[in-house]
Amino acid sequence: MQNNLLSIFFIFLGLNAFGQEFNCRVTVNADQVQSSDRGVFKDMETAFAQFVNSRQWTDDTYESFEKINVNIIITLQNPKTIGVYEANVQVQSARPIYNSNYESILLNFADRDWQFDYIESQPLEFNDNSYITNLTSLLAYYCYIILGLDYDSFSELGGTEYIQKAQNVVNNAQQANRPGWDALGSTRNRYWLMENLTNQQIQPLRRGFYKYHRLALDNFEKDPDNSRKLILEVLRELRKVKTSFPNSILVISFLDAKKDELINIFSEGNIQVRREAYDILVAVDPSKSGDYEKIIK
Repeated sequence: MQNNLLSIFFIFLGLNAFGQEFNCRVTVNADQVQSSDRGVFKDMETAFAQFVNSRQWTDDTYESFEKINVNIIITLQNPKTIGVYEANVQVQSARPIYNSNYESILLNFADRDWQFDYIESQPLEFNDNSYITNLTSLLAYYCYIILGLDYDSFSELGGTEYIQKAQNVVNNAQQANRPGWDALGSTRNRYWLMENLTNQQIQPLRRGFYKYHRLALDNFEKDPDNSRKLILEVLRELRKVKTSFPNSILVISFLDAKKDELINIFSEGNIQVRREAYDILVAVDPSKSGDYEKIIK
């Protein structure tokens, strides 16, 4: 009897040795939806967050303090059909920086092509090898993108396995004929983000995630001047990609995540380094030139 109890105990420990990867918060804004049943929107928040947080997405062990902080903000439009929703969604993830209390935003992506079916308390099912529902494909896609970028930030192209899993989600979802999964329409959709992440000509920018985060930010407190020089090298690669691919969604996504951080980083230090960073940022992101002026003031 004692041996059986010990066996059960160690099995339980084994099942929990792999901590789930995400600490995800979901917010559903339903102000535009005309409905007397508002409980379904709270149910969405709980169900979507539970789907992300409770599922095992990798084979790696995550301690509670290592979980990736994710924020998903869903702004619903008034549905044309009961149970069928369209939404604009902001997906954000962050990475802690060593020897600090600071978190660096890795992904800040605006997705205007969410369309999904949902009935209160319905089970959310997903399979890596087949398409089941658009909703779980959407959530899984971003889980894998976030993992890919997070692993990229700790080792060069370290997130390739998860980028490939996201690519598989895209391939499976294309059969559903839902918006955002193909090359048609907007160049700022999920298809094009995936295309950029796997495009060999844009690969230098993706490689830059490691240099920017692990080599530069993680060592910023110890050697800020060298960290700025390393980040400047990443910005030079960013400019090359922007020149070759003016509409690159990866460039847009990178700047959406990093604009304020870059301004803070280059507001101090060697004036020549700051000036070059300013010149690059204004060239690749001219609409924000007024914000970037803080770098050289």
